[in-house]
Amino acid sequence: MSRVFSEGEGIVRREILDGREWMAYPVQVAADDGVTLATYLHQGTQLAFGGGDFRWGIHPWAAFEPYWQSEGVLQVQRAGDGYSVWARRSGDAFDGWYVNFQEPLRRTEAGYDTLDQELDLWIPGDGSPYRWKDVADFEERARSGGFTAEEAASVRAAAREVEELIASGDCWWEKWRDWSKPAGWDVPAPVAVGEARAATAHG
Repeated sequence: MSRVFSEGEGIVRREILDGREWMAYPVQVAADDGVTLATYLHQGTQLAFGGGDFRWGIHPWAAFEPYWQSEGVLQVQRAGDGYSVWARRSGDAFDGWYVNFQEPLRRTEAGYDTLDQELDLWIPGDGSPYRWKDVADFEERARSGGFTAEEAASVRAAAREVEELIASGDCWWEKWRDWSKPAGWDVPAPVAVGEARAATAHG
């Protein structure tokens, strides 16, 4: 049985590529009911990157300062979904939803594991049409063998699912639009790659 995390708890989000940590960083739990996990990535959070050879190379963010430089974001995801939805804000103003296609979360004792799968979708907060992002990069990675046929197919299926949710108005993430970081929350301590090697929990 997977552990349910407590509000305010600090946990670790890891991206696992080739069976190893490609990137890891700490987040703070906004809510968790065992199905939907909402976490907050603070501005200024230190990012850690795995070394050695990866089939996709070193993480692209490793070329920049190893901190989350944008404003803090709420990251919301549900068990089994091949995507997470990030609420982007500019100060008190809500900008929109950034849909990050990724492997379904796998809970660990220390947090959860996933892997960003290149494709993204931007849903403006003002109701204007959504826009796909990084489509060419995703298709090139699929063409060149960076994804298996099954992985590429799962991303495309998740993309269709999100489009159908938007078309039907069943945007389950909208309940989080007005969420704001509680007073007293602060940037969590850094996590080094390799510190959170807890065995993946079942479920």
